[in-house]
Amino acid sequence: MADCIFCKIVAGAIPSTKVYEDEKFLAFMDINPLTRGHCLLIPKDHHPTVFDMPESLLRDLIAVAKKLAGPLREAVGASGLNFLQSNGRAANQIVDHYHLHLIPRFAADEVQVASWELVPGDMADIAAAADATRNLL
Repeated sequence: MADCIFCKIVAGAIPSTKVYEDEKFLAFMDINPLTRGHCLLIPKDHHPTVFDMPESLLRDLIAVAKKLAGPLREAVGASGLNFLQSNGRAANQIVDHYHLHLIPRFAADEVQVASWELVPGDMADIAAAADATRNLL
């Protein structure tokens, strides 16, 4: 896509700090990092969301993410790591090109990526959502 910033990074039209590259994927440092070492893993081909990603490409991407996770965590001395992936504006996706954030985590970093208050849900609604989903599988 001519107007996609990540496609421009893949094409070399916009510079990036590359971490990993192969024939299908590119990982590069996020220029607005939540923590030290925060990087993005993208497919080189343009796919806006997880809903558009071919299953085989998604499987391969997760394998590359695992390959990167340990060395990234070790390189920056992190004690944990978040994988974060958003789809659509309601989920806070800003760039319409599938991307997986690898966010190293540190005990005192105070980043609120995956932290929420546990509030019991309505069990009937939970069951209805599960039923509706199963029916569409």
